[in-house]
Amino acid sequence: MSSKEKPTLGGTRIKTRKRNIAVPLDTGTFADAVVQIYNEHKGDLELIAKDVDASELDFSRYGETFFEVVFTGGRNQPGTTKPEEGERHMYSVLTCNDTRESILPVVLFLQKIIRRRPFMIKALENVMKRLLQSLELYGPEDRKKLAIFTALTFSQKLSGLPPETIFSALMSDTLVAKGIVLYFVTDVFKVYLVENTLDDLVSLLKRAKMDDRLLDLFPMQKRSIEGFAEHFDKEGLSVLVEYNTKKVFDVKLKELLTTVTDQIAEDVNVADVIEMVKQRRKEATLPDVDVVRTIWDATMDAVQWSGKNQQQNSNLALRQVKQWGKLLGAFCTTAKLETDLMYKIQIHCYEDAKLMKLFPDIIRALYEQDVLAEDTILKWFKKGTNPKGRWVVFDVLY
Repeated sequence: MSSKEKPTLGGTRIKTRKRNIAVPLDTGTFADAVVQIYNEHKGDLELIAKDVDASELDFSRYGETFFEVVFTGGRNQPGTTKPEEGERHMYSVLTCNDTRESILPVVLFLQKIIRRRPFMIKALENVMKRLLQSLELYGPEDRKKLAIFTALTFSQKLSGLPPETIFSALMSDTLVAKGIVLYFVTDVFKVYLVENTLDDLVSLLKRAKMDDRLLDLFPMQKRSIEGFAEHFDKEGLSVLVEYNTKKVFDVKLKELLTTVTDQIAEDVNVADVIEMVKQRRKEATLPDVDVVRTIWDATMDAVQWSGKNQQQNSNLALRQVKQWGKLLGAFCTTAKLETDLMYKIQIHCYEDAKLMKLFPDIIRALYEQDVLAEDTILKWFKKGTNPKGRWVVFDVLY
């Protein structure tokens, strides 16, 4: 007889691990508990913060419900401002006065809560997105309160709240077309600039990827540089008008630089280039001095430099100046513009090793083409030499 154990049909019993049972969300009970804390302390945010910290409420599951209670005083029906069944309190953001002083304590209160529970920042982000996407459901007063709150979250650097997410939630075609976004953002800018500089605001707009899209905040019929200036001047935000004007101006100059560089590189007829520059100058009301500087930069940018061969680079630069001097001459029409061009060339030659010794030759070439007058060169040499490099240029004239 074999001593081996005979196989059975019973199989092997495997112990199974107990799985976590998914408990359904009970947002109503959670919201009532938060409302009760608010009501017990009659809106005293210091005491509310202590009780919230001491509580065993599950903020990881009900974070969005918590912020909904903070903003509106309780739960609302999805997609509406109608309250759900359950307890409510009268100390929410939307029941505050529409002033910075009334809403700032709420922002500081949330800052404390989020510092202890960083994971809640995502819930705040989601609730704010829903509120901003539903702005048309609220009246002007409530929209202003939400604008103040939004500005203060950025001003107080509420941990981790991404500007790009918040601003992108506003860019609904419907909200923009009705002018709601424009006036909301105007209130945000006003409150933010109370404690921050224009540079801070520009930095915020860059992080939000809105610095190049400010005109997109306007309804289509008002979307123009003039409309921008009229609106923000009227709202007391002239600094923003100045910033946007300069930004648009810089963009136009950059576009002109690119176009002129390309046309010079493609050897387009100089008369056609002159006509194009005149048209761009008129359309964008570009100052002559900036046009002349841009033409010079484009002239040099279009040169096909040849690596480390200094002599060849010098020849290329001089050939370019002689070929396109007429383009500079078409816009360098006063002694002041001529002097400014000389300063521009001098600094360029001083800072660019390829042109370091070429300044007198360039000036001579422009003099021979009547771009620079004799009196301008003499005046520059006697009185106006820039400290960045100095070359004797009498041999240009004699």
